[in-house]
This record gives sequence, C-alpha cells and structure tokens, in this order.
Amino acid sequence: MFVNIVNAIIAIVVGVVGTVAFYWVFDWLVSRLLPKSTAEKVRPFVYIAPAVLLVTVYLVYPTLRTIYVSFFDRLSKNFVGFDNYVDLATDNSLLEVLFNNVLWIIVVPATTVAVGLAVAVLADRLRSRSEALAKSVIFMPMAISMVGASTIWSFVYAYTAGAGEIGLLNGIWVALGGEEQVWLQKSTANINDFLLMVILIWLQAGFAMVLLSAAIKGVPDETLEAARIDGATEWQVFWKVVVPQIRSTIVVILTTVTILTLKIFDIVYVTTRGNFGTDIVPNRFITELLQNRNYGLAAVLVVVIIVVTIPIMVLNIRRIQEEEATR
Repeated sequence: MFVNIVNAIIAIVVGVVGTVAFYWVFDWLVSRLLPKSTAEKVRPFVYIAPAVLLVTVYLVYPTLRTIYVSFFDRLSKNFVGFDNYVDLATDNSLLEVLFNNVLWIIVVPATTVAVGLAVAVLADRLRSRSEALAKSVIFMPMAISMVGASTIWSFVYAYTAGAGEIGLLNGIWVALGGEEQVWLQKSTANINDFLLMVILIWLQAGFAMVLLSAAIKGVPDETLEAARIDGATEWQVFWKVVVPQIRSTIVVILTTVTILTLKIFDIVYVTTRGNFGTDIVPNRFITELLQNRNYGLAAVLVVVIIVVTIPIMVLNIRRIQEEEATR
C-alpha cells in the first residue's frame, strides 16, 4: 500500500514537472531560434502539439485501425470486404442486438430528462432544507459505480422460487396480490431491456436534476411574471416560457446520456451477461473479441458505435457554435 502511494506521488510530481519543463524548453527554443514575428505564429502550435499527438495516438489511429480490421476475417488475416457488415445486417441475433441498442437510445435519455425535470421542478417548490434533502437523495446514486448499481438491482430483481425470497420487486409484487415472477431470467419476457434501463435512469436522474434545477433557477422572474399577467396558466408558463429557456441544458443532458448509453456495458454484463434477449452492442463486442475471437465482427460493432456517435457530436458542436454566435 505504501509503495503504491509513493509511486502515485512520484508519477504526479514527474508528470507535472515534466509537462512544465517540456513547455518551457520548447518555448525557449522557439524564442531563441526563430524571428519574433515567426515565433508568435509558431508558439500556439507548440502548445497544442502534445494534445494533438495524444489524440492522434490514442483516438485517431485506433479508430482508423478498427475500421481497417472490420474488412478482414475473424483472425484479421484475410480481406473479406463487406462480409462482416452483411453478417451484421442479416444475422438475427445481431439484429436483435442493434434493436436493443436503438431501444436504449430512445428510452433512456428521454426518460432521464423527464425524471430529472420533474424532480427539479417539484424540489424547487419545497423549503430550502427539504429541497436540499430531496435533491441529495436523488443525486446519491451518482456516487455508485455501474457495477455496484447493477449488483444492487440484481438483488431487487432476484427470484429464488419461493426458497427464502430476497427480491425486493417480488416482495412488492406479492404484497400487492400478484405471484412471484422470474425477472430478467425469462427469454420470453419483453420487459427485460426496460428493467435494465431503469438502472441507468436511476443513476443518471440526479445528474439531469442538478443541471435542470440550476437552469430553471436561472430563468428570469420577470418573464414568468409577465406570462402570468398575460393570463397564462402555470402549465403554459412551464412549457412555453421555462422549457424554451432551458432548451440548451436539455440538449446537453440528452447528448451526454445518449453517448453514455451507446457505450454502456457494465449493467448488461453484471446482470444478464447479455442473455434473455438483453444483449447490446458493447457487450456483444466484448463477447466477439474475447470469447469468440472474431476480431472482424468485433471491429464492425465498434464502427457502428462510431457511426452513431459522430452525428450526435456534430449536432452538439453546431449547437455550441450557434450559442456562441448569438452572445
């Protein structure tokens, strides 16, 4: 333990000192070796060079390499063209994986925003202490890891065929007059995906609530009062005055949660391993890569995530540019 702490301190010190030394040395070289007018033009590129290098090595190159591998066979030896992409579009199990991912993308971000917005609005109407307590309770799951949350909800959905039943959901269901159900372990159940989505929504609702609550508090009181004077109901004030003014925050939350949803893996792996009709692209990628050793198909699954992520990022960048232009 002590050795690990010492290594961490050394890494931090060396990293900080090394970074400062790097910039100081190159700034000195630019100032000494180049004319002043040229040095001023070159200096910004010197400062961003490490970041560009890191992005190239750890992001650009792996992306291009993955796309390249997607055109080869399972062992990345023989070129097979678009065969892996054809398999993705025709194999029923892979189509189910894609459908599940689309379902997650549609349901999770929208529900997270809806829950966060509802809690933010309702909590803002409480007294200061009650508001802080309510928001703390909703935000608390953010401190739990994906694996920890998945384990907790595995107990919630647990089914032991009446032998010392510990599943909270079954306990509630039986108390309401129902019979014990096999949650998450039934391939014919159409709600398995939604039961897993609840876990991510539970984790991210606090994140959405905090941002939306801050955005709502930033809406000018004058606009609210003007709308009420004009005869608008509270419902109309909320949807036609408040929501349009917090639209940018809603878009940020939708974008963030959507990207998180695209790469979600822990929840599915811990709870079902992708069985019972719950498999999604990231989990299937791990299965193909580590278990089946099908590198070509695994690369195709990553390409799918990249293709879906790029438009989201482009739209988000355009939104930011539009906001900057209107300031």
